[in-house]
Amino acid sequence: MQMKLDKWNIAIGDGAPLVVMAGLNVLEDKALALEVCAELKSICADLGLPYIFKASFDKANRSSVSSYRGPGEADGLAMLTKLKAKHNVPIVTDLHTPAQA
Repeated sequence: MQMKLDKWNIAIGDGAPLVVMAGLNVLEDKALALEVCAELKSICADLGLPYIFKASFDKANRSSVSSYRGPGEADGLAMLTKLKAKHNVPIVTDLHTPAQA
């Protein structure tokens, strides 16, 4: 079965090219996120594959309470907005509460 994501003009499944969804496990700093996105976008373009950037602004499900969770919702969403504006790529992230939807 093929599904088309109309907003992003990306087809998924049933003979469509592999879609690469990759990025950072958790956002740490804007420069690193921009660099990773640019490199992955370039690699995917060279391979003719659609690319979706993925990173979390809050890793609420860490195994240790002292582990870095991310920049938080406001700063993280601001980083993702800047990244999308600069690189013009679709972005996905984690949501942990209904209020974040």
